[in-house]
Amino acid sequence: MKTLLTRSAALLLFAWITLPTAQADESLKTLKERFSYALGLQIGTDISQMKDKLDAAIFVRGIQDQLGGKKLLLTPEEISKAREEFQKSMLEEMQKESQTAANKNRGEGEQFLAKNKERKGVITTPSGLQYEIVTPGNGPKPKAADTVKVHYQGTLIDGTEFDSSYKRKEPVSFPLDRVIPGWTEGLQLMPVGSKYRFFIPSELAYGKRGAPPKIGGDATLLFEVELLEIVKQ
Repeated sequence: MKTLLTRSAALLLFAWITLPTAQADESLKTLKERFSYALGLQIGTDISQMKDKLDAAIFVRGIQDQLGGKKLLLTPEEISKAREEFQKSMLEEMQKESQTAANKNRGEGEQFLAKNKERKGVITTPSGLQYEIVTPGNGPKPKAADTVKVHYQGTLIDGTEFDSSYKRKEPVSFPLDRVIPGWTEGLQLMPVGSKYRFFIPSELAYGKRGAPPKIGGDATLLFEVELLEIVKQ
C-alpha cells in the first residue's frame, strides 16, 4: 500500500464532497447530476476496502479543512508518521492473517496425508511425497536434468482446482530441475505414457510463501500428471 488514497481518487472525492446530495426520490436529470452520482459510485468503490479502517467524520473533516484553507490538525511530519504507522499496522495484520491461514493449511494437510497414506495403492517416499499409479506406462523414465512434456491438473485438498493444462487444451514442457521438488522427484518415478496422482506436502511444494492468490502458504497440493514424452534437446 503506497498511499492511503490514490491521487486520482482523492481528487474525485474532493469534487464529490462539494456537490449537493441528491434526495432518494430525485431523478438525475442533468449531466452534472449524473456525472456527480457516477463519481460518487466510483469513489465508493475506490475506498470500499478501507471503509472499516476509516473514521468517516474525521476523514471528511480532513478534506473540508484542506479545501477550506483552515488550520490543519496535523503537521506535515505528523501526517507522514500517521501514514507510515497505518501502513505498518496493515502489513502486520496481513502477515498475521497469512500466518493463521498457513497454520490451518499445514494442520489440515498433515491430517489429510496421514489418512491418505493408509489407502491401498498409495506409496509414500522417504521425502514424504505420496503417489498412486492411475495408468501404468512402459516408456523410459526421465532424469532430473531432462525436459518433459506433460498434461496435468492441480487441486487443493478440498478439491479446488488452481491449474489445468487440460482446460487450456495444451500440454506443458519444462525442465524437471526448475519445478517444485515434489514434481522433480515424482516425475522421475513415471515411465513415459503413464498417469500418476501425486499428493505433495507443502515443504515439497511452495512452502510457507505459497503461490498467491490461488495457493496459500503451507498448502498440500494434489496433482494428476500424464507424462507424454521426454523432450529431446
